[in-house]
Amino acid sequence: MGSVKIQNMTKTFGDFTALHDINLDIKEGEFFALLGPSGCGKTTTMRCVAGFENPTSGSIYIGDREVENVPANKRNCGMVFQSYALFPHMDVFDNVAYSLNIKHLNASNPIKRLSIFGRLLSKRLGKYPDDIRNKVMEILEYVELDQHANRLTSELSGGQQQRVALARALVMEPAVLLMDEPLSNLDQKLRHSMRNTIRTIQQDLGITTIFVTHDQEEAMSMADRVAVMDKGHIVQIGTPTDLYSNPQTPFIANFVGTSNILKGTVAAEENGMTVMKGEGFQLKSSNKAKNKDVDIIIRPEHVRVEPADSVIDPLQTNVIEGEVIMSTYLGSIVRYDVQVGSYQLIVDTTYSSGANIFQEGKKVKLTVDHERVLLI
Repeated sequence: MGSVKIQNMTKTFGDFTALHDINLDIKEGEFFALLGPSGCGKTTTMRCVAGFENPTSGSIYIGDREVENVPANKRNCGMVFQSYALFPHMDVFDNVAYSLNIKHLNASNPIKRLSIFGRLLSKRLGKYPDDIRNKVMEILEYVELDQHANRLTSELSGGQQQRVALARALVMEPAVLLMDEPLSNLDQKLRHSMRNTIRTIQQDLGITTIFVTHDQEEAMSMADRVAVMDKGHIVQIGTPTDLYSNPQTPFIANFVGTSNILKGTVAAEENGMTVMKGEGFQLKSSNKAKNKDVDIIIRPEHVRVEPADSVIDPLQTNVIEGEVIMSTYLGSIVRYDVQVGSYQLIVDTTYSSGANIFQEGKKVKLTVDHERVLLI
């Protein structure tokens, strides 16, 4: 079984607490992402699962087995490192076969070990048995590298090297696949391609995967569920759509996607609407506020921009007056920075060919539907 459960895990380094009471329950076959800024504890969490770090307190289970006293090489986890950690003097085949060689080395008698030591040094000194050769070529074909089996990894592109690292982890048929920022060294176009490749392979194999990243686009596009971390704490766990649509804190709203965050005070309840006032604006929301002082969350794509002289019924939607301070053409969208009181709001509008773009200094009206105004 490849499920992973973490219970009340803390990790300290001297006086510094890197992880605070971490609790996770990752289902077998799930693609689970740990998302957060640098230094939030996501890699430390993964290293504890892998066995590279020992938790200060708490428990980790892989399947039904608690792994506190189980060394890293006995946990049946495959690891893909951020730097890939490939052997540059070995070809693709030898890099992928390396872990199988080590496995056979540990299980073999002294005579057979001589042959394994030989092929670890060079394929000319020790012949690969058919089971290893067939298994390696099968996984290389799966990641579309079988035609490059005899090439040095230093001769490969970044995307190809990433697939070698993935093949090396998968050839051991691990219960859990751990991936630590594996796409951070690739350019944007290649990252997009490799996201699709990794997700397809994970779903085909049904392997439990824990994926560490600081890139919210990677987490949102690949993971079944995401745990957002900050300062050693898990702030929120949910599906990508749940995290985006229902952030529980301003940190989540701002880290998962882009948000306009305004400070407001609940002024009244009116026809089932919550009325908030703030500096330079008044807004209504169909969502309920838990406190009198609230953080108001508005996603840029939920705001429409209209000319200042537009006639808009304030009973049907929120209307805010502002001034464009910057407009940026981004191809499929136009991004506006609009000054509203003391706030600078970001507005993303779909661009249609030939449409007018509001220029800097233009007075405008912003409209936001009541249900799109989130309250925290």
